[in-house]
Amino acid sequence: MTDEKSDGVPFAGTSASLDAADTMEKVSSEIYDLLGVKGKASENLPGVMDCSGKDTETYFRIFHPWAFTPASAKDLDKAMERLKRELPKRGWKIVEYGPNTSRNKSITLTADNDKKKVSVEVTNMAKNDPPKLSLFLLSGCYKVPDGKEVERF
Repeated sequence: MTDEKSDGVPFAGTSASLDAADTMEKVSSEIYDLLGVKGKASENLPGVMDCSGKDTETYFRIFHPWAFTPASAKDLDKAMERLKRELPKRGWKIVEYGPNTSRNKSITLTADNDKKKVSVEVTNMAKNDPPKLSLFLLSGCYKVPDGKEVERF
C-alpha cells in the first residue's frame, strides 16, 4: 500500500477517528466472510496510531488486530487458500505470500487494497494451541476534519 510519498503510506482521506475505526471493522468483517470455514473470531476493537512524521493532533492511522480460530484445525489451510484466491477478486493485491521469518516459518499473506487504503497481514499459526489465523489490518493516513482532534481509544 504505497503512493508517491516518501514514507510510502497513502492518504486515506478526511475522517473522524471513530468513523475510520467503524470503516475498518467493516473491512475486517468482509475478510471474515471470505474465510469460508466455520470458526470464531476474537472481539478485538480497532485502535488509533500516529502517522509517522505527521502532526499527531491532525493525522492518524487505524489498526485492527484480530484472530480467527476455526472449528477444525484442518480448515486453517483451506481458509488461507480461500483468502489467496478471493481477495484479488475484491480489489486486493497480494503483495507477499509464503513462509515468514519466524521459527515456525508460518505461512503469511500480505495484501493491499488501494481503493480502501488498507493493508492486511494474515498469518497461519498452525502450531499455536489452539491453531488460528492472526490478522492485522492497517489503514493509510487519515486527516481529521478542520476544527476536530484525533480521538484515541
